[in-house]
Amino acid sequence: MMAESGSSEVAVIGNVDLTSTELENNIINTVMVERGTALLRRMEINVAEAEKRTGKNTVNMQETYTVYLIETRPAETIAEGGTPAAPDTLWRRYSEFELFRNYLLVTYPHIIIPPLPEKRAEFVWHKLSADNLDPDFVERRRVGLENFLLRVASHPVLSDDEMFLRFLTDEKRWKEAVLETGFQDKVDSRLKSLSAMFRVKNPDKQFTALKHYSDDLNTIISQLLRVRAKVADRLYGVYKVHGNYGRVFSEWSAIEKEMGDGLQSAGHHMDTYAASIDDILEEEEHYADQLKEYLFYTDAVRSVCRKQDLIQYELEMAVQDLSTKKQQKEELTSGTVRIFSLKGMTTKLFGQESQEQRESKLEALDLSIHEGEEAVNEKNRECKEFLQTAWGDIERFREQKDNDLREALISYAIMQISMCKKGIQVWSNAKECFNKM
Repeated sequence: MMAESGSSEVAVIGNVDLTSTELENNIINTVMVERGTALLRRMEINVAEAEKRTGKNTVNMQETYTVYLIETRPAETIAEGGTPAAPDTLWRRYSEFELFRNYLLVTYPHIIIPPLPEKRAEFVWHKLSADNLDPDFVERRRVGLENFLLRVASHPVLSDDEMFLRFLTDEKRWKEAVLETGFQDKVDSRLKSLSAMFRVKNPDKQFTALKHYSDDLNTIISQLLRVRAKVADRLYGVYKVHGNYGRVFSEWSAIEKEMGDGLQSAGHHMDTYAASIDDILEEEEHYADQLKEYLFYTDAVRSVCRKQDLIQYELEMAVQDLSTKKQQKEELTSGTVRIFSLKGMTTKLFGQESQEQRESKLEALDLSIHEGEEAVNEKNRECKEFLQTAWGDIERFREQKDNDLREALISYAIMQISMCKKGIQVWSNAKECFNKM
């Protein structure tokens, strides 16, 4: 799927079988990740189940929450008839997944960190529950959390992170260990990032274009999900109203002798058709979740752009500070002040400084200029390194996105074709029933 290693294996996430038997030659609905990393070659990872629990929160109030069972086992070849090794298991709350992702965001600002599934259901149609404890929503979130873990495990850099391995294997001490990294102290304040975004004078053109693309993609996917929710609402009504055909045909069959059996059979076909929409729309949610993943990915892309803005802003501030210090030295050396300043006014009122004072100030300025030059060089190196590493990951992400969204849209179209074929088959069956009357 991603063009990094030609012979890489593929891990399948959230596989949903299409219901039609006519799709044997078509693409199955899958989200795939590269299995070329060392971690996925030696370890299988899955989120096996979810469980509802009740307990007291940090303010000693009773709450109901969901925990997810993470299973890991060695990825070893099992002999025919053999038994796979029992997995290592541990439970994690959604909030722990959030903490881990925040750690990744701070530790790897140049990487587009995979998103978590939604905390509460968005873009839902009217029959879909928005309750985050609803069993169907919890199941979709379970699939999304497994997707997140496999995305991280498939990444050539994130998969080697020590805290990731501990997240998968150390239930009790992981949280303490990740907090001890001090990542929370390194978080760039949102206000600081916004200030950098609006005040940077020479923004990188590539990242500016990427930011605009990310905004546009977010808007387009949001619109697509809203359209899909509206279509689902209307489709649900159209299918369910077909149940009225079944009721009417059944009532009609009761007053007919020759036509009775045919009408009764046709009514059964209509009832089956009306009931099929529940499974169809449930399957559609898996496609919607794939689109939502990339909706949330857009924020991860913007996070990288904001970090680049901040680094560029800090570089510009360092250059400006160095320029100011050099100007101060020039003024002190020449004894002239180019612009109106408090120093200029003081000189006019109280006279020139002594030679010793000037030499002392020049010495301090020389040291400050040297430190400023080092700061500029350091910021230049940081900016250049960030551009190189971030752009490499952005290219990797682009290929992943193009493949995933193409496959999701093709599979969604195939599902719609299958649904239409089922509708044709229902009416064909009804026609046969009418022919036999």
